[in-house]
Amino acid sequence: MAVLKLPVAVTCGRTSGTECSARRTLNKPFLIKTSTWNNYLGSRSTKRSKLNNVIRNCGLSSDDQPVDYNLDSSNLEEKFGSTRDRLSNEGAILSALSGTSIDQSPTQDVQTELIVLSLPAIAGQAIEPLAQLMETAYIGRMGALELASAGISVSIFNIISKVFNIPLLSVATSFVAEDISKYADEDSTAAERKALPSVSTALVLSAGIGLIEAAAMYLGSGPFLSIMGLSTDSTMRIPAEHFLKLRALGAPAVVLYLAVQGIFRGFKDTRTPVMCLGKKCVDVAGLGNLSAVLFFPVFMYAFQLGITGAAISTVASQYIVAILMLWKLNEKTVLLQPNIRNLHFGGYLKSGGFLLGRTLAAVLTVTLSTSMAARLGAIPMAAHQICLQVWLSASLLADAQAASGQALIASSFARKDYGRVKLITHVALKTGLATGILLAIILGLSFPSFAKCFTNDSQVLDIVRSGLLFVSASQPLNALAYIFDGLHYGVSDFPYAAISMMIVGALASIFLIYAPPIIGLPGVWSGLTIFMGLRSVAGFMRLSAKNGPWWFLQDSQENEDCFEIRGYRHFK
Repeated sequence: MAVLKLPVAVTCGRTSGTECSARRTLNKPFLIKTSTWNNYLGSRSTKRSKLNNVIRNCGLSSDDQPVDYNLDSSNLEEKFGSTRDRLSNEGAILSALSGTSIDQSPTQDVQTELIVLSLPAIAGQAIEPLAQLMETAYIGRMGALELASAGISVSIFNIISKVFNIPLLSVATSFVAEDISKYADEDSTAAERKALPSVSTALVLSAGIGLIEAAAMYLGSGPFLSIMGLSTDSTMRIPAEHFLKLRALGAPAVVLYLAVQGIFRGFKDTRTPVMCLGKKCVDVAGLGNLSAVLFFPVFMYAFQLGITGAAISTVASQYIVAILMLWKLNEKTVLLQPNIRNLHFGGYLKSGGFLLGRTLAAVLTVTLSTSMAARLGAIPMAAHQICLQVWLSASLLADAQAASGQALIASSFARKDYGRVKLITHVALKTGLATGILLAIILGLSFPSFAKCFTNDSQVLDIVRSGLLFVSASQPLNALAYIFDGLHYGVSDFPYAAISMMIVGALASIFLIYAPPIIGLPGVWSGLTIFMGLRSVAGFMRLSAKNGPWWFLQDSQENEDCFEIRGYRHFK
């Protein structure tokens, strides 16, 4: 859609012939579709006389001096005639340059942009879970003991690494988008690599956090396994501890490439991470996460390393991805600021602190589910690991849509373009719900047969099939929960995201503690479904509040009653 941005102060108003009251100045560009503007300027004289009446009575809310415009129809036509022609020409030029139709609605424009950003992000999100699923499948064919041992170690790795890198990824996306808007205002014609403080800060923090994580998991592998409920005399203890130590070596790469992925999202670039994660790298030498798929059979079977080979394959692919993504990012922006004083550690630590609490609550809830499953034995734990991996992998597709929505909202919200933020919000929620329903249908039809790819153990398969309802029916709730997270991050509503997640996690954890000992694995799966459902409810409550960052969703109707265009008042 070709859109013309006119500087305009938007205010609330009442009816024609009365004084505008309860005005709220938004000080934002007012977006007008060219075709609509032409129709308005070319309207009949009866409509122009109504406009004349409103002009005299509506009053100005901008910094301009109040003027009583006593214009008749001919004066209005004279005033607006040249503007109409100019806007028509500009609309045609903009349409030709952008390749879009001037008749496309704002909603269609947002849908198109969201889809364009989401599709590569979905591909990128799908590749990493695909590698994890392949790892689970290869290990599962070695036996239930190996699968259960690796499953506990992977859960610990995900807890420690994602507690820090998910906040870093989310904060980097918002901060980089804001820095880009600020940079564009200062010099919108600059073609050289941008030196953004938010980029350098994210990279420095990711390097430090990654090294700390690696040391913690390698040196503390034994205590972590004990916390998960795995005793020293368990048959799973030795292989799980060895697997965790090897996976710990890949922690710096994981934190780094997820931080870089957040930076690319801030640039509204979801295609480059996909190039590093998948297709384009395969053209070189099977690089990126897809390289792990090639490494698994070589290290596990050709070299006869078993689950040790699986860990080596995963770590090698993680470093390949990190190096490639840094290389591509260096082409777009300056990686490190020459002066450390330019780095924004304060902003990252403050916002990241809130998200750290949020991520802890989320990860600990999922970890508690794994711990309760492990207490039921090796067979139930192996079945739970398969269901959980499929459940999380499918849910992360919605996370790609949430990340795209976050980048769009952060950019528009920084410019106070609340109308566009509202459109993005509605489109993101609708597409997220549709994605969840589609995933539920696909998994409901394919999961019983798909589970055979992970194991041949008949006992494990019987338990896995009983989890069909959990894996498939919960997908719409999962999708909405991720979308709401993206919306919160887009407006930098990090405190609410953290507090609400802590409350939701506490409620779900109570259920997870008491239900599984009574009803077994269905208690674990029901607890996770309750967890995602409460997250969706908390997100909806925030968007419905009138006193939060989403106030404009409630005031939008009033804000559209009366608005000003370059000194002229128009009543809708």
